[in-house]
Amino acid sequence: MKEPRPHTAPAALPDWAACLRTLEAGLLQRDVPARAMLLATLAGAHVLLLGPPGTAKSELARRLRHLLPGARYFERLLTRFTVPEELFGPLSLRALDDDRYERQTEGYLPQAEVAFLDEVFKANSSILNTLLGLLHERQFDNGTQREAAPLVCLVGASNEMPQDDSLLAFYDRFLFRVPVAPVDDAAFHQLLADPPPDTTTPPPALSASALQQLRDRARQVSLPPEVLQRLDAARQRSRNSEHPASDRRWRQVADLLRVQAASRGATEVSPWDLWVLPLVLPHAPAEVHDWTNAFLVDVAGLAPLELNGLDHAVTAFEGQLDLEQHAPAETQDTQAGKLATAQALSGAPADSEMLRLVSDRARRQYSPVHIAARLTQVDELAQRIDALHTAVHRTAHTVVAQARAHAWLPPSWAHTIEQTHAQRCEAVNQLRARLAATRAGYADLPSSA
Repeated sequence: MKEPRPHTAPAALPDWAACLRTLEAGLLQRDVPARAMLLATLAGAHVLLLGPPGTAKSELARRLRHLLPGARYFERLLTRFTVPEELFGPLSLRALDDDRYERQTEGYLPQAEVAFLDEVFKANSSILNTLLGLLHERQFDNGTQREAAPLVCLVGASNEMPQDDSLLAFYDRFLFRVPVAPVDDAAFHQLLADPPPDTTTPPPALSASALQQLRDRARQVSLPPEVLQRLDAARQRSRNSEHPASDRRWRQVADLLRVQAASRGATEVSPWDLWVLPLVLPHAPAEVHDWTNAFLVDVAGLAPLELNGLDHAVTAFEGQLDLEQHAPAETQDTQAGKLATAQALSGAPADSEMLRLVSDRARRQYSPVHIAARLTQVDELAQRIDALHTAVHRTAHTVVAQARAHAWLPPSWAHTIEQTHAQRCEAVNQLRARLAATRAGYADLPSSA
């Protein structure tokens, strides 16, 4: 009887955080495209960067190649004059002598693992039709032979959306479609001040075996009911758009989610993994903002804070307190006369102790029953606000901790989540403080006891 083979623990996967640092080094506000590119590489998908010139699209693509040591890299700027030979290689003269139409693909796109094509929608139809099979099937028809292409990830870039419907099939081959905008005003001074990034530290390595190991792990990752429910809602949202996602795209999305979860060492997809949906499901960049807000509301709990009329109730109690504090006594004329007489006889200033005592007597006095009734009403409202305060703070603590713990959530998104929850907590804190001050005011009303 053979002895059982010892169990071998799977090798540790690369440090994804170190990979992201390599992609982002010296670049401002590029955490989203950097994560999209790395996740696309892990899942064997492609990325389209949409944005104006000078926003580091090509720089990001060139950095990606350094994460795969020894990977063959190919880069071209496409124009309407680009010919197939520039991408797929020149014709083989030796093959032509044998009446075969073949290309010499060594050093060209069909033999590349990482590629960057700038202005991808400027190429002519003959090039785009060849790219369709290369991107999706990883196959290149070279004469009568169909050759396997080792392409891991192709990064495309464009300053604009495709203007021709004939380009939509090619556009759909990019799983990630990421808007890339210039840095905002908040980061402008940092843009001017930051030195060039330090490139002396060798980047981490993503080997072919590590990628395969990750994808093998991803096959064991499940989609729990909570995630499936959210994906159902996303599918309905996509169906209601002008360009709903295809079945093929949904399969790719599911694979991407499993790879992301496996890279975190998880056995099932988390709702937080769905942060990628705004980058893979919207058809146009203009739709990304609404999809992002939908994720932030659904998963990160950033829906507008529902005070359920509590703010209005506090304001009403504040207004009533102001009326009762300044209500004149029933003998207002008598008290006013005493005040004038006291001031005339004493020659005292308006803020003297004598005038203060007379003025206090001029205020309306309230029965202990009235004051107790007001305090009871305020305390009932305070209980509701205290319950909201507990719920809002508990949610903020839980959500912010989850956002910080997720390895792939862009830091800019995590900052927005943390900042918004802090604002929600502060709004409830202020409401609570206002009511406490109002209660103190009712307790301090002049008593007739």
